Amino acid sequence: MIPKATIICRSRNGVPNRDGRKTVLGLREGATENAAVVSELLGDLAARGLDFSVPRLYVLDGGKAFAAAVRRHAGEAAMIQRCQVHKRRNVLDHLPEEHKPAVKKKLQNAYFMSEYADAKRALDRLHRELMELNPRAARSLEEGMEETLTVQRLRVPAQLRRTLASTNVIESAFSIVETVCRNVKRWRAGDHIERWVGSGLLVAERQFRKVQGYRDIPALLTALANTVAKQGVAEEVKVAQPMTVESR
Repeated sequence: MIPKATIICRSRNGVPNRDGRKTVLGLREGATENAAVVSELLGDLAARGLDFSVPRLYVLDGGKAFAAAVRRHAGEAAMIQRCQVHKRRNVLDHLPEEHKPAVKKKLQNAYFMSEYADAKRALDRLHRELMELNPRAARSLEEGMEETLTVQRLRVPAQLRRTLASTNVIESAFSIVETVCRNVKRWRAGDHIERWVGSGLLVAERQFRKVQGYRDIPALLTALANTVAKQGVAEEVKVAQPMTVESR
C-alpha cells in the first residue's frame, strides 16, 4: 500500500508519441489539490523541455489545483478533458441507492454520444431532473460539465474518444506500482516513496500497450491546433471591440 498520494503526468496524445506509445513524464509526492506540488511538477516538465505553448489535450481527474496549474502554464494552448468516470462517480455519490442505476445509465448514454450538441443536451436535461431529485447531485454534475465534453467538442473519433474521455488508461500503471511497492515492509522518510513509485512506473512502462485508437492521433492534433487558433482569433476580436468603442 502506498501511504501517500502521488501525482503522475503521462503523455498519451502528443508529439512524439503519434504511434500510440505511452510515456511517464514525471511524478511528485502530494495531492492533486496541492497547488504548490502541482506547479512544481509542471515547472519541472517545462525546465526539461516540454513546450507548453503547443496545443495539447490534458486529461485530468477533476482536481481544481491541477486544472488551474495547467491553465497557468499552457494558457490558451490547453484543452482540458475532465474525466467522465470521475464525474459520474461524484454525481452518483450524492444519490440514494434506488436512484443510482437510472442516473448512471443516463450519464453513460450522454457521454457515449459522439456529437457535442447531443451530449450537452442530454446532460442539461439530466441536470434539470436532478435539481428536482437531489440539488447536490445536480450541482456536482454542473461543476465542470463543459470540460467533460471536450473530446466531443473536438470530434475525436469513437475509439480514441473513449480512451481519452477518462483517466482509466493510467489505472494499469497504478496497479503495477501497488504490486511493486508491496515489497516495502516499512516506509522511511525522505524520498523513499518517490523512489519506489518511480521504480514501479519503470516496470509498468515496459508493459504499456499502445493507446486504443492511436491511428486517429494525427486527426486529434489537427483538431487541437485548429481549435486553439480559433480561440486566439476570438480573443483578438474581444479585445478589439472595446477599443473601437472607446475611440468613437
